[in-house]
Amino acid sequence: MQSTRPAAMAEILFKPMIDWVLDAVQAAGIQHICTVTGDCGEALRDHIGGRSKTARQSEPLGTGHAVLQAKGFLERFRGGDVLIVNGDTPLMDGDTLLAAYEEHKRAQNAITVISACVEDPGGYGRIVRAADGTFTRIMEERDANETIRQIREINSGACWFQCDRLLAVLGLITNENARKEYYLTDAVRILRGQGCRAGAFAAMDPDVVLAASDGLRLFELNARARQRVLTHWLLEGVDIPCADGVCIGPDVMVGVDTRILPGTILRGKTTVGRGCVIGPNTQLIDTVVGDGAKLDNVLGEQAQVEEGADIGPFVHLRPNAKIGPYAHLGNFVEVKNAQIGEGTKVSHLTYVGDADVGKGVNFGCGCVTVNYTGKEKHRTVIGDHAFIGCNTNLVAPVEVGEYGYTAAGSTITEDVPANALGIARARQVNKEGWVLRKKPYKGMK
Repeated sequence: MQSTRPAAMAEILFKPMIDWVLDAVQAAGIQHICTVTGDCGEALRDHIGGRSKTARQSEPLGTGHAVLQAKGFLERFRGGDVLIVNGDTPLMDGDTLLAAYEEHKRAQNAITVISACVEDPGGYGRIVRAADGTFTRIMEERDANETIRQIREINSGACWFQCDRLLAVLGLITNENARKEYYLTDAVRILRGQGCRAGAFAAMDPDVVLAASDGLRLFELNARARQRVLTHWLLEGVDIPCADGVCIGPDVMVGVDTRILPGTILRGKTTVGRGCVIGPNTQLIDTVVGDGAKLDNVLGEQAQVEEGADIGPFVHLRPNAKIGPYAHLGNFVEVKNAQIGEGTKVSHLTYVGDADVGKGVNFGCGCVTVNYTGKEKHRTVIGDHAFIGCNTNLVAPVEVGEYGYTAAGSTITEDVPANALGIARARQVNKEGWVLRKKPYKGMK
């Protein structure tokens, strides 16, 4: 991958490939998992957390050697079956894994390899069959002759083993090949030589076998995954009139009759309700949007938008921003760790941070909740139906009561009681003839 991070941490639709694979494995009902790590293993272990145990392969000596590093884990499952799957096959799915397992048990195979026929088999191990169609071995491309390289059925790297057979064969795999590595795929030839049954389960969806071994294949997989997700939501009643720049992550949920406009990116655990308009040029990360909301040129991060809210353009919703029903946020507004009440209007050029704002409040242009002293952050509280005049600075901790009113240009440092007008600005003084005396403009004589 020509990268400093683990290859399995490379992202497809903003989600690391290892997470796609772990999701598929768990969707197949498998809970006991061990991930074999190599270089940058610490970063991978930290990312996986409690989802999987780990074993370390200190030298990159091939897939057979990698599995051998997990021998202690495998010993726990003697008498059962074990799945081996690569960490860079993000489109592998639980249904395929389960279907392959059912075939593995039905045929009483010692090993069942998941395969598929693809248009471009370059770079993949080939599934070699006898004239009668019997699966005989897997041949890595670098060791294959030209005839073998014409085969379009490839190995996915995922296979089911009888655990006892796997443990027995690991010590018999040699490195007599072009790269001097221990290939797990040699297990097919060895087991067949011992009279064991070996099968190749051809997946219905050829994309499940595709791996991202370099940046180009990662790009291609992103394109395939993106189209699959868009197709899914189009068939679920989501309106995407033009898909230019539209990317939707695999864990995103979108309601029926929602329209997604160009340049929109939905990431992480984002959920969008029904009948919304999202975009253009909107990015939502782990954000929840209620029914009927409209977001135009919005960046939302770990935020919550309730039904009917109208937001944008050019709005930044930072973590823990909670926008109430039918609220309006206009151009160049930023909200952070704050609650905006129902029907409140924050129309333009305003920062609301660390604040609790009631319903029906109106902010004039250029208002700021001054929340940070340089050492500590404090909250601002604004009651229902208050009016915050243009260019008001609310220096927290401070409170404006219900129906409270601040005069334009005020710097409010003390509480404004309910129904009161807060004025905090110097009296205007006009200096007659000052410009003629001082001549502050260029070209004045």
